[in-house]
Amino acid sequence: MAPQRNSGPGAEAEFPEYAGQYRLESRLGSGGMGVVHLARSTSGMKLAVKIVHGEFAKDPEFRGRFRQEIAAARRVSGAFTAPVVDADPDAERPWMATLFIPGPTLADEVKRNGSMDGRQLRRLMAGLAEALRDIHRVGVVHRDLKPSNVLLAEDGPKVIDFGISRPKDSELRTETGKLIGTPPFMAPEQFRRPREVGSAADIFALGSVMVHASTGRGPFDSDSPYVVAYQVVHDEPDLTGVPANLAPLVLGCLAKEPEDRPTPDELMRELRSVAASYDTQSFIPGQRTPSDSGPPSFPGAREAQQADSPGSPESHNPPPPDRSSGRRMRKRVALAAGALVLAAGGVLASVQVFDGGPDTEPGSDPSGAGATSAPAGFRAWSVRPAADSSAGTPQCSYGGGKLFCAQKGLVSAIDPADGTVLWRHPIDAANLVSRPPVLSGGLVHPPLDRGSRLEALDPLTGRTRWQQTDADRVGLGYAGGMALLSGPDGKVSGVDSASGDSKWNRRIGDLSWPELFSFAGDRLAYATNKAEDESSTRVAALDPGTGDVRWQERLDGMLEPIGTTAAGASVFFAAIDTEYEETIAVVAYDPGTGTTRKVDVTVPLSRAHGVVRGNTVYLLASGGALIAVDLAAGKQLWSLETSVSLGSAPVADGRYVYFSAADGRLIAVNARTGTLVGQTPPRFGANSDTIAPSLPAPVVADGRVYASAPDGSVFAVDAADPAGW
Repeated sequence: MAPQRNSGPGAEAEFPEYAGQYRLESRLGSGGMGVVHLARSTSGMKLAVKIVHGEFAKDPEFRGRFRQEIAAARRVSGAFTAPVVDADPDAERPWMATLFIPGPTLADEVKRNGSMDGRQLRRLMAGLAEALRDIHRVGVVHRDLKPSNVLLAEDGPKVIDFGISRPKDSELRTETGKLIGTPPFMAPEQFRRPREVGSAADIFALGSVMVHASTGRGPFDSDSPYVVAYQVVHDEPDLTGVPANLAPLVLGCLAKEPEDRPTPDELMRELRSVAASYDTQSFIPGQRTPSDSGPPSFPGAREAQQADSPGSPESHNPPPPDRSSGRRMRKRVALAAGALVLAAGGVLASVQVFDGGPDTEPGSDPSGAGATSAPAGFRAWSVRPAADSSAGTPQCSYGGGKLFCAQKGLVSAIDPADGTVLWRHPIDAANLVSRPPVLSGGLVHPPLDRGSRLEALDPLTGRTRWQQTDADRVGLGYAGGMALLSGPDGKVSGVDSASGDSKWNRRIGDLSWPELFSFAGDRLAYATNKAEDESSTRVAALDPGTGDVRWQERLDGMLEPIGTTAAGASVFFAAIDTEYEETIAVVAYDPGTGTTRKVDVTVPLSRAHGVVRGNTVYLLASGGALIAVDLAAGKQLWSLETSVSLGSAPVADGRYVYFSAADGRLIAVNARTGTLVGQTPPRFGANSDTIAPSLPAPVVADGRVYASAPDGSVFAVDAADPAGW
């Protein structure tokens, strides 16, 4: 913060020459409580001295708040705050002196130089998470974290101004009806329950600060503080412009309920994976048995585990993890990163990847319907559809004899035989591409996850065939040649994918806020709604052409759909532990008989993705555990530990299970035995210090496996010969 010479009328402009023994030199800034001056000690040390406004110095309650601020600042002084040097809350004009930290505030930096780049944003978020960890560790809640209270020092961000902070053991209480804070950076509970504000409110503010640093605005933007307050409590945040690899973390911070937000330690663990280089360690599997729930059995596992422990002084002997707080992080990541815990086709806000209608051709099933060999004469190929190396990893699907891929600012069509790019169509670069395009109703539907516009393209030329604006949609899915739009009122609309004409709008059975799912090869769509106590899940199958409910059932437990067998004869779910948000079992429901089958997994799986092949479900968890569960046999077939810290959803063709790693490798595992059979070389991107929040799954079709990588490439290999990759 640059010093200013004193200016302006009134007594406040004529600041005293000294505060205690410290000589005041110039004004750094002012706020609602007082004025901050640059000062020097007798030895010449630079200080920032805050002097309370004269009108407040006479108020005993205000002096009590200032004493609280001093106490809070002293309790948290450390590497991420400005240390308190001296203070006198009983002086005629109470004051507090902290070490002067050269550097602009985040607010000034963004105003002067615009939004930060990805590397700066990661460093900022990590620094603020570390600061909040130290603040909360001593029992203090800041309650006013905002850009003007963040100093950008050379060694990282510093959190300042504890003027409205509150120790958890404070006897002071917020007055009835009085809101304390800055509306664009306040959490919902600060408006709804100001007496119950806890440390999670600072995490919400951190999310808002990150949006400001990324875009120059807040996630809830209005000139009216009353409108902002309503948006904070009721609306979803606008994360347009937030880097894709940070958006899931920011979204988690902005969860409406405090218990759904991550803790600072959880944020730092996630940020380590974002900032780390891609996992280049060779794939060296080891068999996992039911009795082996210890560390992964690959070289360096113990060292990696220690390196991933919290970076505090106590991290040499880390305490047991707080699994209840881990639940919040797992829930946040599953929703924000678009995994919905499992479901090969499930992504954020119920946007589905695969249209299970007539457009899905033989061999285009992402689960790998066709266990065939590549055509004679096929040669592996690789192509980069986008000229921009920063466009990210392409998300691809297969249909109509073509590959359709999406990445930042672009949708393209690729000839699967030789990799020729057939056409390119620009899309809004502000869209966070979290799913592939969908071939539905004979047209290509780009992944326009943000904004209100729907668009359909000619699969032969890439030209726009129709566009539609629907300002109220909050979710989008595709099934049976229809686009399914869920609205804020809980109703679902069916739009003809071929024409854009709206066909129906209705509630889905007894489901108040349905999440939509569809699976390739299945003409039905599925909707789920969990009970508030998470003890059961209501499931409905609907005809996408009419919205009619074919069947509806309430099933025990918290369930997430994984996939279906042919024509929906059975629907498979992951059973999720309600306390830790881990997959603990696989459930199959037969709507014809109304019966369920359940097989427990031997070791709970965190943030697992799954795919169905016949009666077998394959699950890949974060951390690299891959398992096969046979519902017909009623047992887990095998389990494999891998060195892949972040993997895509798996796909299967009956012979092999395929998945992608964050470094661009495509990996194949024998579907019967669970042994590694092949992998492609890594394909690093330009931003190799970042890891995407979720990875696109490979596609198996016509005897080939198609995959994409961080270097922006799409590539094809022979599905029958993983050893030759």
